[in-house]
Amino acid sequence: MRVVLALLWLCLTVAVAAADPSPRDRIAPLILPPYALGEALDDKGVYSLLNSGGAEAGYVFETGPLAPLPGFSGGPINMLVLLDLQGTFIDVRLLDHNEPIFVSGLGEAPFLKFLEQYRGHSINEPLVVGNPYGEGSGTDLVYLDGVTKATASVRIAHESILAATLAVARERMQGIQSAPPARPDPAVDEALNWDDLVTQGIARNLRVTNAEADAAFAGTLWTHDDPEAQADPQGLYLDLWAVDLGPASIARAVLTPESLSDLNRFLTVSPQDEPILVIDTARHGLVSPDFVRNTEPDLLSATQGGLPLALRDADLLFETLPGVPQGTAMILRTDRRLGFDPAADWELSATALRAHGQFQPQVGSAHFRLTLATPERFFLREAPPEKLAPWREAILNRQADLLLLACVLALLLAALGPGINRLSDHPFCTPIRLAALAFVTGFIGFWGQGQLSIVTPLATLRTALDDGSLAFLLYDPFSLLIWAVTILGFVLWGRGLFCGWLCPFGALQEFAHHAGRFFRLPEWEPPARWDARFKSLKYFLLGALICVAVFSPTHLDTAAEIEPFKTAITTVFLRDWPYVAYAALWLVLGLFTFKGFCRWVCPLGALMAIGGVIRGRDWIARRRECGSPCQLCRVRCKYGAIKASGQIQYSECFQCLDCVTIHNSPAACVPLVLAARGRPLAPPVLREART
Repeated sequence: MRVVLALLWLCLTVAVAAADPSPRDRIAPLILPPYALGEALDDKGVYSLLNSGGAEAGYVFETGPLAPLPGFSGGPINMLVLLDLQGTFIDVRLLDHNEPIFVSGLGEAPFLKFLEQYRGHSINEPLVVGNPYGEGSGTDLVYLDGVTKATASVRIAHESILAATLAVARERMQGIQSAPPARPDPAVDEALNWDDLVTQGIARNLRVTNAEADAAFAGTLWTHDDPEAQADPQGLYLDLWAVDLGPASIARAVLTPESLSDLNRFLTVSPQDEPILVIDTARHGLVSPDFVRNTEPDLLSATQGGLPLALRDADLLFETLPGVPQGTAMILRTDRRLGFDPAADWELSATALRAHGQFQPQVGSAHFRLTLATPERFFLREAPPEKLAPWREAILNRQADLLLLACVLALLLAALGPGINRLSDHPFCTPIRLAALAFVTGFIGFWGQGQLSIVTPLATLRTALDDGSLAFLLYDPFSLLIWAVTILGFVLWGRGLFCGWLCPFGALQEFAHHAGRFFRLPEWEPPARWDARFKSLKYFLLGALICVAVFSPTHLDTAAEIEPFKTAITTVFLRDWPYVAYAALWLVLGLFTFKGFCRWVCPLGALMAIGGVIRGRDWIARRRECGSPCQLCRVRCKYGAIKASGQIQYSECFQCLDCVTIHNSPAACVPLVLAARGRPLAPPVLREART
């Protein structure tokens, strides 16, 4: 029956895939004006991007075909990238994915918000996901804000975007500059004055007479609309001076000490900005009467390499030194992160406006351009900072959490290994265990998001079947460390280390049961025969999930909702009501029945039980009297992990230590009590026959 269902599911998936539109038909509606989708450039899904005039403006491509890095669902996260000819991201859009945390957890809104951050960034920038660590805050690395509780997924998306984009750049954009733009060198200290700046071409001037301005409008509707120009043809319409104040030596040659201090304070706050001083001593005036400070100048614009530069008023009040031309002056700023290179040629354009007519006048414009470039000696050109491997970046971003987790896990291994008898014999063993579980719930669960899930091993299986890379496991080092210790626990104790001590949702169920006892709620346990049948259910569910992963991986995230972990731990119950109700059901049941989900349903628990087969020893000591005649441990075991014969079923043992406590207690262990009364005591059995 399961095979039939799996085949039906596979057929449905194939039918849906066959009904999908072609890649071009799917992408074209997503390209919004002023852009349009051009022709396909190769068979890998790369298209040309056209502007409103039909000229090539960049490239459009999907990340899935070019960089199919597997996500936690086992499949790639497919995004649409719009890239201009200079390697700047125009837009990044989400096409399709099956990341569990977004599909039915946080929703796609935070993922879409994350992708918006790429707009305006260049592939030449060293983009990383996360926050600056240590001394990293002073580097040129560009940090993109991640998504809380989904850091691993967005890292995978980020690497997919970069990998696909660089593949296109290497093939289509060989001329892209690989080094970051020049930035002022603070070590350069030259004694300069205004005359030196002019002589060396650092400060440049554009002079336009009224006659030249008239000539620019000759033959147009606005030819005779500037009486002042016609009255004084030789007078100056524009006397534009421009100089880059980024280098300290140049700024000192232009500004008064007080103004220089103000500029330095501004650059401390905005170190990525390049300040440009512009002065007009004629009647153009640089901006219109409607100009608003701290916005883009409406009569000035700039380009570099044929691409526009974003100019903005720095909103600084300043005074210049004697000898500097006097007139309308302002300091503009442009962001080097957006590609501005102050040591390369760029053009500053002044717009001349004329109006024709008294009512609803028609406005015409002409442009006068000044080419500028500041000498290379004032700047630094550093090689791009070395980017760490994604797994190293992930570790550095969580190094404090990882260090604390490592200490906690080492302490736990010691307590359950060499110190197990000391722990189990402690009079406050139960409070100590509950305190440990509370810490696990808070730190490993809610804070660290280290709740292990069946999704990870199933995604690993899917990736192995597809001959993909397992690198996605490295994006979540916190969970990976827990997996490593859990697997070590298989060898030492079986499934009990994780299920009994490291599972946050298991801890919540245990707390629920203690709450039920505190409020004296009735307990319910199924008969032993039905309990055994219920315990086999988790293996059936594990098998079903494996079938889904193999035959219909796109539905794996939905099928994995059999686990309530995402609802209770990852999203802290901030989900749609059916998911919340399902998770709450198990916790409410826990008030009456001890850890029903863990014992009967959990597919991850089934996998842990199978993994526990590699257990190297039977670590729970038994006596010959255990089971015959003594049944105390079996009766006290809330997991039903002890047979009537006294044998421990390690596949169902959660390592609560209750039976160890009883075994070691002269007041609780029946054979020890009888021995104290003079009856002979058989020697303990430290190992059992493996069956």
